[in-house]
Amino acid sequence: MFAVYANEANADDPLASLVVGERPDPEIPEGWVKVNVKAASLNMHDIWTLRGVGIKEEQFPMILGCDGAGVLDDGTEVVIHSVVNDPSWRGDDTLDPKRTLLTEKFQGTFADAVVVPARNAVPKPDGLSMTEAATMGTAWLTAYRMLFVKSGLRPGQTMLVQGASGGVSTALVQLGRAAGIRVWVTGRSEEKRGLAERLGAHQTFEPGARLPERVDAVFETVGKATWAHSMKSLKPGGIIVVCGSTSGPDASADLQRLFFLQLRVAGSTMGTRDELADLLAYTALAGIRPQVGSELPFEDARKGFEDMLEGRTAGKIVLTR
Repeated sequence: MFAVYANEANADDPLASLVVGERPDPEIPEGWVKVNVKAASLNMHDIWTLRGVGIKEEQFPMILGCDGAGVLDDGTEVVIHSVVNDPSWRGDDTLDPKRTLLTEKFQGTFADAVVVPARNAVPKPDGLSMTEAATMGTAWLTAYRMLFVKSGLRPGQTMLVQGASGGVSTALVQLGRAAGIRVWVTGRSEEKRGLAERLGAHQTFEPGARLPERVDAVFETVGKATWAHSMKSLKPGGIIVVCGSTSGPDASADLQRLFFLQLRVAGSTMGTRDELADLLAYTALAGIRPQVGSELPFEDARKGFEDMLEGRTAGKIVLTR
C-alpha cells in the first residue's frame, strides 16, 4: 500500500529519512480494526520520529502520522485516537505507564490504511469534513485537555496563548473564544497575529510584550523562548499549562516568582478517548471549524514537512487522499 514513512532515524537531517513509497498491507489483530485513511494531519511528533526520539531502532521503517480520519470497512466514518493503551489498563488513557502512540510502536496514519484498537476509532460527526476531522486527534485534543481539564479557567477570565499559528495554538484560540474566555495571543509576525485575531483572539501582541494586565492562565507550546514572559504574565495564583517546548526545554524556572506568587505549572499530554469524543461533540455544538492552514495530497508530504519545519504554518497541515 502507499505510505509516507521514516526508513531510519536521522537526528541532524530528519527529512533525509522521509520516504514516500510503498509498505506492506497491515495485518489486523483480534480486537483491532482497519481504517481506510481519507485525511491525516502533520504534527511535530512526526519530526521527532524522523529524528529517532521516542522510537527504538528496530521499529523502523515506521509509517508516520498520529492524526487521521477515514472509513471502516462497514462504511462508518471515524476519527482516530492515537493513544494506544495496554489492554489491562483502566483509568486516564494518558497516565498508563505502558501507553504508546501511533508511530512509536505501531504504524501511523500516513498510508492507505491504518490498524488501531476498535475503541480508538471514534465516530466522526456529520458536520466535520474528513480534512477537518483529521486535525482533531492530536493538536485539538491536546488543546481541549489543556483548557478544559488542566487550566481550571472560567468564562470571563483571561488566557494568554504563546505562539499564534501552530495547530495547538489556533485550537486554543478557537476553543477559548467559544467558551467565553478573553483570549490574548503572542505572534512573531503581523500575519500570524492577524490569523489569531480572525480566529477569535481579543488582542494580540509581539513576543515578550508587556501586557495590559496579568492573566489567569498561560498556554505554553514554545518553551525556552517564551517561558520568562509566561512567568511574568501570570496573576498571583495563576497557572501555566505546558504541552511542548518547540524552542528548547531548558527554560529558567524562576523559582522565587513561582513560590512567592504561588504560581502553578501543569503538564498536559494529548488526551483520553472520551475527551476526544467530548471535543467532537463540543465543536459541533459550538459551531467551531478547525483552522486548516494547507491541504496537500499525500504524494506531496515532503512539502508539508518542510513548511512545518520552517514555521510556515497558518493552522494545521493536512494530507488527503
